[in-house]
Amino acid sequence: MYVTIQIDTYRQTQIRLIMTKNTKDYKACPVETTLKLIQGKWKVVIMFRLRDEPKRFNQLTQLLPEITQRMLTKQLRELEESGLVNRDVFAEVPVKVIYSLTPLADSLIPLMLSIKEWGGTYLASKNK
Repeated sequence: MYVTIQIDTYRQTQIRLIMTKNTKDYKACPVETTLKLIQGKWKVVIMFRLRDEPKRFNQLTQLLPEITQRMLTKQLRELEESGLVNRDVFAEVPVKVIYSLTPLADSLIPLMLSIKEWGGTYLASKNK
């Protein structure tokens, strides 16, 4: 669904792009829905790191040295919005924030393990 405001052609196009980008239509194919939820270079890797136990932000930055703090924050927020990651904030000094997988994300663990296994097989075949 588009909401358009008739100001000028450029402004109308810009508003359409913003509305399209923010709209989440999960009525599509189940494969597309799954890929939309876990799309991005880091989301599956973050969830894979959280699979064993909850972690603090700094623990994740140490486990994922290639990701910037800004990107990690962005990906964690998107995972939280999708209902895949819990963010628990404890009123301490300093503030303690712990990230953990939701039961919905736990159901993705077999998929993540399959991706890991497939990736290992692929890398082994390329290194021969």
